[in-house]
Amino acid sequence: MKKPLSLYLVKRVVFILLLVLAASCGKIELIPDGGNTTLGMPERIIPVLPEDGSVPEVRITVKEKDWQALLDAFNKENRTQNYIPVDITYKDGKQTKTVNGAGLRLKGNTSRRYPGKPGEMHHVHFGLHLSEYTQGQELLGQSRLDLKWFKDDPAYCREVYCYDLFQRYGVWTAINAGYARLWITIGGKETYMGVYELMEHIRGDYVKRRASLFGGRQGHLWKARYGADFKDANAWMGADDNKNDYTYELKSDAADFENARAQLKDFISKLNSLNGKEFYTWAEENIDVPLLLKTYAVNVAVGMWDDYWNNSNNYYFYFNPEGKFFFIPYDYDNTLGTSSQCGVQNDSGRQDPLKWGHQSYPLLNKILGNPEWKAYYISCLKELCDGDFDAEESAKRIKQWQEVISPYVSNDTGEDMEIKDRPAGWGNHSEYRILEKGSNNFFKVKAEVMAGL
Repeated sequence: MKKPLSLYLVKRVVFILLLVLAASCGKIELIPDGGNTTLGMPERIIPVLPEDGSVPEVRITVKEKDWQALLDAFNKENRTQNYIPVDITYKDGKQTKTVNGAGLRLKGNTSRRYPGKPGEMHHVHFGLHLSEYTQGQELLGQSRLDLKWFKDDPAYCREVYCYDLFQRYGVWTAINAGYARLWITIGGKETYMGVYELMEHIRGDYVKRRASLFGGRQGHLWKARYGADFKDANAWMGADDNKNDYTYELKSDAADFENARAQLKDFISKLNSLNGKEFYTWAEENIDVPLLLKTYAVNVAVGMWDDYWNNSNNYYFYFNPEGKFFFIPYDYDNTLGTSSQCGVQNDSGRQDPLKWGHQSYPLLNKILGNPEWKAYYISCLKELCDGDFDAEESAKRIKQWQEVISPYVSNDTGEDMEIKDRPAGWGNHSEYRILEKGSNNFFKVKAEVMAGL
């Protein structure tokens, strides 16, 4: 006797029909993806590279006194989130746009450092807020964007590859990211900073672009930092105040913080207290489980060890207006063979995908306790092996990107001026390669592990 469709599947069928209708109206793009058809992906606002093969240009102009204010703020508090006014010009193969009076600040956690003065500049991460000083200003349809240097990635590709793979595999919660060349002019003195990563910022515009997929934009968006293991309903929670590094930090409407906190506390409580069939029924109704497992298949495939499951770190999540939970992947620079002794791991290539992290962390462990969901997760891992995660296909894409950006890597800072097939120097598995063929090829090592499940 055939099993009846679950409530989730019934809802999913209705959802797909709505997506097809939305696509016919031009609101959502339905695209082929690794041999599958994605349920629906928002149009990419930041491609890895434009179709014409150029590398977009970002030019930032700032007054000397304002740059000095940024340096002073950093010297006073190196975690400063203070903005300074700048003018930004963006140019790609299709457009040139200038935004005057935008905001620029420093970004990063352990990667933060002194940005320097003209003639002595250093690679640092930047956050751009186009409407910080003038409301309504946008670039690429966004009020916020991030610029990230390729710290600890001599191959200049790891995070770009991961976000591209998420997109190819239909994980629509992943941000868009691509390459750009960056210049900064301070008081008339120009510095070419080299090739950076231009990234979508996870905030209001991020949710707005995916509102039809999330099921609404008036929900609660959270950022999770180290310790966010979903085990303690009384963990440190707060609304973004530019001061505290909350374990769970609300990034949406701060005025609704008490309701958002109550919702999160209830979610954590039920996630831990419910068991068996009762848990599976609750999870099916309150978590997009297939999307979570599809996300985690990519997460594990690329070797993201500094994550929720292994290190209770580096992710966002969103509760839609009906209270449904969506996991949002974030921060993928330490991947593809950049491994570390962390959590339960010492080899991100050979670690068991079914025991990727701590067995006491409930979100993945309890969901994988359901045989059907476990089988789906394994099928996603194997599907990736046969698709866009294939070693030869991956190497082909990466080599094409490197060929385009390599003439622009040399820069005025004198830092990170050569593309190399190496993981980060501080990693514990320096033998991994992503382009060389052989037993130390990360893609092949990972594929063998996943295919053996």
